Amino acid sequence: MQEITVFSYAFLIALGSLIAALYTKWRAKRELGVRNLPNSFFYFIFMAGFVGGKLFFYLQDPLLYIQNPSMLTDNFSGGFVFYGSFVVIIPYIIWYLKTHKIPVLPMLDIFAITTTIVHAIGRLGCFAAGCCYGSPSESGFGLVFPTTHNISVHPTQLYEVSLLIAIMLFLFFVKRKQQFKGQVFLTYLMLYAFGRGVLELFRGDDRGFIIENRLSHSQFIGVCLIVIAVYFYYKFYKQNKLQIINF
Repeated sequence: MQEITVFSYAFLIALGSLIAALYTKWRAKRELGVRNLPNSFFYFIFMAGFVGGKLFFYLQDPLLYIQNPSMLTDNFSGGFVFYGSFVVIIPYIIWYLKTHKIPVLPMLDIFAITTTIVHAIGRLGCFAAGCCYGSPSESGFGLVFPTTHNISVHPTQLYEVSLLIAIMLFLFFVKRKQQFKGQVFLTYLMLYAFGRGVLELFRGDDRGFIIENRLSHSQFIGVCLIVIAVYFYYKFYKQNKLQIINF
């Protein structure tokens, strides 16, 4: 019998995507009466995330893959950049929603929580694959991964899972008190970007820097997202206040 290898990383990404898709369909139908989200919509989200995540991963060290092109074929055992997936997926989602006349901001609010679901499960995949680990640690939280050469490191994958669950719970609270459309999504952007920036201080794998050993690619993208999110948060909040006053 021929053996079939199932990579835990790819399996957990697929599982997270399935659960997230089911949640999105359920909330879209319940909150917005949207009943026409086809499976193909989510297939393309998955493909966009795959392409964006892999592309950004390769761009962290492009010379390595130019010199070793055979490494490009190892696409399922690990090696994705979340922000790469994110910046490719969001434009596609907005385009699709506008094309099919589905309210964009309310759907983005739903997708904010959806993202924490798929991302948290995906980070468990990182933990299983032994990637995205932290810097050396002598604390009781330290763990040894196959690529850390018997050195105990921070399990930053699990730290991030905890962060994402905390953000998800807070987003449910924001949703109950929501003041304007898009608030949940923008809150997610700010919280995750800030939390991820802090987690980067504990990361120990080679992921690339804008300023060597001071500002990583993810921290730089996070700062950009915070600035954008704060701008739109203030804009939408102000518009909502004006509508209430005029009403």
